[in-house]
Parts: sequence; C-alpha cells; structure tokens
Amino acid sequence: MATDKLWGGRFTAEASDWVQAFGASIQFDQAMAAEDLEGSLAHVAMLGQTGILTTEETAQITAGLHKLQTKLAQGELDFTIANEDIHLNLEKILTDEIGPVAGKLHTARSRNDQVATDLHLYLKKRLGMIIAELKDFQAVLLKLAQENVETIMPGYTHLQHAQPLSYAHYLMAYFNMLQRDVERFEFNYQHTDISPLGAAALAGTTFPIDREFSAQKLGLTEVYHNSLDAVSDRDFSLEFLSNASILMMHLSRLCEEIILWSSYEFNYLQLSDAYATGSSIMPQKKNPDMAELVRGKTGRVYGNLMGLLTVMKSLPLAYNKDMQEDKEGVFDTVKTILPAIKVLKEMLATATINKEKMAQATQRDFSNATELADYLANKGMPFRQAHEIVGELVLSGLQTDTMLQEIPLEKYQEISPLIEADVYQALESKVAVERRNSLGGTGFAQIKAEIIRAQELLK
Repeated sequence: MATDKLWGGRFTAEASDWVQAFGASIQFDQAMAAEDLEGSLAHVAMLGQTGILTTEETAQITAGLHKLQTKLAQGELDFTIANEDIHLNLEKILTDEIGPVAGKLHTARSRNDQVATDLHLYLKKRLGMIIAELKDFQAVLLKLAQENVETIMPGYTHLQHAQPLSYAHYLMAYFNMLQRDVERFEFNYQHTDISPLGAAALAGTTFPIDREFSAQKLGLTEVYHNSLDAVSDRDFSLEFLSNASILMMHLSRLCEEIILWSSYEFNYLQLSDAYATGSSIMPQKKNPDMAELVRGKTGRVYGNLMGLLTVMKSLPLAYNKDMQEDKEGVFDTVKTILPAIKVLKEMLATATINKEKMAQATQRDFSNATELADYLANKGMPFRQAHEIVGELVLSGLQTDTMLQEIPLEKYQEISPLIEADVYQALESKVAVERRNSLGGTGFAQIKAEIIRAQELLK
C-alpha cells in the first residue's frame, strides 16, 4: 500500500499508527504554529519579490496564510498525528483552504530550515518576555532596598552569624545576580536573532532567493552564512537552557533563604497568605510552598539543559531526527521560569519584614567580633594579635553568656590599654554596618550609591 504523506513519493508502505505516533512531533511543536505561519508569510513574500512565484500565486498563498492566522487565533485549527509536525499540518490545512497552489509555498525551503526558523522566532519572543520579567523583579528588589537601607540583619557564612549587614545590601546582591542573568539573556538574544530560512535542507538552493529579504520580513537582524550550520545549530537553545539554569540557581538560593527566614526559628519574614499554603492535618501550619516549588523546579530546568546537551553531543552535520528532541525542553523551561520569576517577585513584594527580629538577632551574638579586632588594629595592634585576643574574649563570653558589648571597660583595659570608652560605639551593630564603606560594602553611603547605579541600569 502506498503512503499518502506529502513526502511519500518514493515510499510504498505506510507506518502503523503507533509508529507514526512515536515519530510525530505535533503533540508539542504546535506551540510554534504562530511562528510557522510568520515564517511562511516571509518566505512567500520573498518568493514573490524574486519572481519565483507570480504575483497572483503570491497573493493567493498570502491570503490563505492570513486566514490560517485568524483561525489559529480563534482556536479553530485542528492538528493530526498523521501529518507528523506543525509544518506538514499547516501545509495540509493551507492546501485544503486554497488548493494545489499551496504546494508552491515550499519552493526553495525544507522542513530543516523551517523548523530552525520557527524555533528562532519562538525563542526570540520569549527572551524579550523573560528579560522584561527580570527587570520587573529587579525593580521590586530595588524598591525594597530603598526602604531598608538602615534595616540591620545578621550576615552569614556557613549559615553561621558572621557580621551584621544592611538588609538592603542583601537585597542588592540578588539585584546584581539578576542583572547578570539579564545580560546573559541579552547576549542569547543576539544568537537567536539570526535567520536560517533559505538554507533549505543543508546545501542551499538553486532558486534565486533573497535570504536577507526574508530575514528582514521576520524582524531578524542577521542570516546564517553557512547552510549546514543554519539547519544544525542549536547553540542558541543551549545558551537559553544554560542561562535559564543559572537563573533558576539564583532563584533557588533566594527561595532557600525565604524558607528559612519565614520559619519560627528565624521569623525574619512573614509571607503573605496568597503565597503560602496550609496543612491538611495541622491547623497552625503556614507553608512556603511556592518558594519550595521554585526550588524544586530548578532540577527540572537543569534536566532540560542536560537533555539537549546529550542529544547534540555527537550529531554529525547536518539535520538528524534526534534534533526533534530540541523543543520540549525549551518549551518546558519557558513555561517554568516565567511564572517562577513572577511568583518570587510578588512573594517578596508582599512579605512583611520583621525588622525588630532581624536587629535583635545581631544583639545576642558575636557578629561584632571583627569590629573589635578592627578597632584594636586601628589603634596600632597587629591584626593577628588582635584576632587572637578577640577570639579568647569570645570563648570566655560563650562560657559566661557575656556579649562583647557587655564586658566592663576595666576588664577591656586589663587586656589592652589601647581600648577606650569609644569601643562600645564601635561594637554597635548599626555603627558596624554604617562604617563599612569600602567599595561594594554594606555601609549606608555605599548602598545608596549602589541604588543610584541600579536605577541607571534599569533605565
């Protein structure tokens, strides 16, 4: 029995339904239907402009594609596994709409350059959306930082109290992480903003096409200069998945701290009820489930990156059916990171900050120990000697439950005559934070300068 596939001229047998289902991609690549129609409109315009198609043929096909766009927008297009992918499905629907002239649309192109073009267009649009969401998130962090320059909290290393910080300084750390994410996606945008259309299957075409014209119609600023590379390149998708993985790592780190800080033991943040859930058995529970979900979905995005890297790792030039596996991970990652950015942005924007609890956490600890060592060093004592002296005072304080600021001046002066009454001011958490005005430090003046710099970046 002969096959009735659009590519079936040299075939004499039809695959069984389950084999067709296994090989089909329409289940997921229909997500690029709008982009496929855009690519076809640019291609037919180019075929008309170069005289490959007549004016009448160009007009017929263009009108048919516009009808399909309208039907797609209204949810009136039905796709079938029998037609394998979005390209053949739309070609079949177009043929039903305008007749055999639809077959001329495929002149001087292949599904190989067609699918690559679709993916470029799809990802380019989503990169713009992702960058916009990230900038919105940065704006929230910046607003919170402006409101909390003098909010004091413990800073941590190894999750142990290290030195007191401004909460604004902490928030601006994440602002800067997201800025690097924005810049990575912007660079990714450059490699996505390239047209493969017209590369055909792998070797170009004998027709007198104008690839720059079709790229311009698509709003793509560059064309691939090698037809083999054009149809087989998925670096732009890998860059996207890599950038998304780094972004999710940043978001996951933030989620971990939100989860810790909203716990009873920390109580630095109170999450809005809109971004928390309860327990089916414990009435008192308020769970930071949205933060936990973002943290969990990080592994999903990592998996998508590793999946495509593995697909691509040993593929010979040019197109191979393996590359059908390039899309689902990209689609899934887009659908994962956009709401993740948004939910975290809203979660932080609506959280209540327990400033008193944060400040208290720097009072009954030894996070001001470095201040005392710096105090002695500023008085002329070698820092290593000062470090040892302060370490012994901390040990004694732990044994007697005495904080450094509670040690009497007489006791201090027995240890070193360099210590005077001004030591107590130096040991205050707020003073310790305010005085750290080295470039990039947590000092209030530095934070205010950083906020101004961030405002310029967001412009």
